[in-house]
Amino acid sequence: MSEGEAAEVREFWGRLGLPGLVDVHTHFMPERVLRKVWAYFDSAGPLTGREWPITYRRAEGERVELLRAFGVRTFTSMLYPHKPGMAVWLNGWSAGFAARTPDCAHTATLFPEPGVAAYVRDAVEGGARVFKAHVQVGAYDPGDRLLDPAWGLLAEAGVPVVMHCGSGPAPGKHTGPEPVERLLARHPRLRLVVAHMGMPEYTDFLGLAERYPHVHLDTTMAFTDFSEATVPFPARERGRLAGLGDRVVLGTDFPNIPYPYVHQLRALERLELGDDWLRAVCHDNGARLLAPL
Repeated sequence: MSEGEAAEVREFWGRLGLPGLVDVHTHFMPERVLRKVWAYFDSAGPLTGREWPITYRRAEGERVELLRAFGVRTFTSMLYPHKPGMAVWLNGWSAGFAARTPDCAHTATLFPEPGVAAYVRDAVEGGARVFKAHVQVGAYDPGDRLLDPAWGLLAEAGVPVVMHCGSGPAPGKHTGPEPVERLLARHPRLRLVVAHMGMPEYTDFLGLAERYPHVHLDTTMAFTDFSEATVPFPARERGRLAGLGDRVVLGTDFPNIPYPYVHQLRALERLELGDDWLRAVCHDNGARLLAPL
């Protein structure tokens, strides 16, 4: 990392009068799992289908220091299982990572399997401040009845869940707004954070956020040149985006992004929704969402 890159990021939030950034969607996971994720991106796998260079392919400690140099005050360790029996192990790793990395909000995950409610309760009681659910990679219906007790527990506890549920970069059997709407009908108090703004079903997920006051949207990769080239955000929806300014939160997908970190911030700035909106999105909303319970 050049000093110039860190200076650009810090200039962005400094100009807004912020103390730094809160990024709700960053990835830290066990090394062997992350290596497999990177290998998938390197192969232009079927879910991506395009060249996807990893900009921040660094050792774990270097990646943490990069975020600190950028002025990211709070970040997450988004991780997710793709099969039964994996979530408990991942949760154990992430608890250890949070313990040695105090600026990382303790992150946990889940999967539709027997015992999910018990290990979700253990994670919440152990201090988890945010959960990650990946409907596309996990290939499960978020409305699976095995998950009902876990969703109810998280709704009651007020712990947010960042869910990749949109059909980008490729649709899955259970992606899209319909499964999520069925879930919210049963658990309307669930603090759901729709990853990637629900890309490419932006309009539908904006509608869900308007109907359900606990639904948030994260900006991960949305509005960037990389995403706009194939799944542009509809210009006609910018007004609705402005209206949800208290429930849009900064997410980036660091380190697995094919462009510099500052580009996500510049992409938000060029929406021209104003400095108050940027302050809320880049710090205030995320700080409130990830505040210790």
